[in-house]
Amino acid sequence: MNKKELISIVVPCYNEYETIPFFYTEIIKIAEQMNYVDFEFIFVNDGSKDNTIALLKELAIKDERARFISFSRNFGKEPAMFAGLQTSKGDYVAIMDADLQDPPALLPEMYNTLKTEDYDSVATRRNTRKGEPLIRSFFAKLFYKLINKISETEMIEGARDFRLMNRKMTDAVLSLQEYNRFTKGIFCWVGYKTKWLEYKNIERVAGKTKFNFWKLFKYSLECIIAFSTAPLVLASFLGIFFTFIAFISIIALIVRELVWHVSAAGWPSTMVVILLLGGIQIFSIGVLGQYLSKTYLETKKRPIYLVRETEKDIKKEEQNQKEERFE
Repeated sequence: MNKKELISIVVPCYNEYETIPFFYTEIIKIAEQMNYVDFEFIFVNDGSKDNTIALLKELAIKDERARFISFSRNFGKEPAMFAGLQTSKGDYVAIMDADLQDPPALLPEMYNTLKTEDYDSVATRRNTRKGEPLIRSFFAKLFYKLINKISETEMIEGARDFRLMNRKMTDAVLSLQEYNRFTKGIFCWVGYKTKWLEYKNIERVAGKTKFNFWKLFKYSLECIIAFSTAPLVLASFLGIFFTFIAFISIIALIVRELVWHVSAAGWPSTMVVILLLGGIQIFSIGVLGQYLSKTYLETKKRPIYLVRETEKDIKKEEQNQKEERFE
């Protein structure tokens, strides 16, 4: 009898105590529907402050397919996704959010596509942003237009982290061990053939989003710094441009003094020029500082995440308790 293929579902969790029961109910329905494959559910507890870890322990005891990794603190969604991918054993691996904004109902179609067509992954993107604040949607669209102009790695607007990959692509993503991670960009950078599925935006089933505008802004900066050197080029061009302007101004002032014997303008114009050039210099230093800080973090070679406990610890405790009873 042929062994069934295994699909690993990686679910990053930060304060998702309210949403996990809904997600688990839906993913179990899909697992029953796709009874021709096996599943493992890898929940990554990213230092949650609610009862997420207690709920994950209950699931691990109740369902042997449910596994969990609990971090020593909050490291962020990017390390959580990396940890789940690194721990996965499946022939195919999917990343999904616990809030059901990534519909589990798409999994059968995604798996069938990989089995019957020449693709390495099936990814999802939203074709609408209905339900999102207008200001957030505006800046999201602006970001994708900007990054696709300044980066050689194409980013798909509306792309979600939700995708199903074969083992070859999963291993390729894991081979990029960088500390400063932007997984959407990494998916695009490694290449491989990807089919895109579109669906309308779905609101969270419960709880509140963990990404506010400021966090999304910092996340976009991570992407720009990780996948483009355009800001460094911009800083260089600004330096060259204003050096040229300053050179022309010096010649103009000398000619003005020699020919017309007119003194240079007073302190207001001087202050304006000083402030302008000072602002440009500080901006350029800030750009260099961002790249330097990322390089500094990479050279430290710190681990991307640290694990506090997993489902193996729960099973070990149960085994120890059984042995103590027999003694």
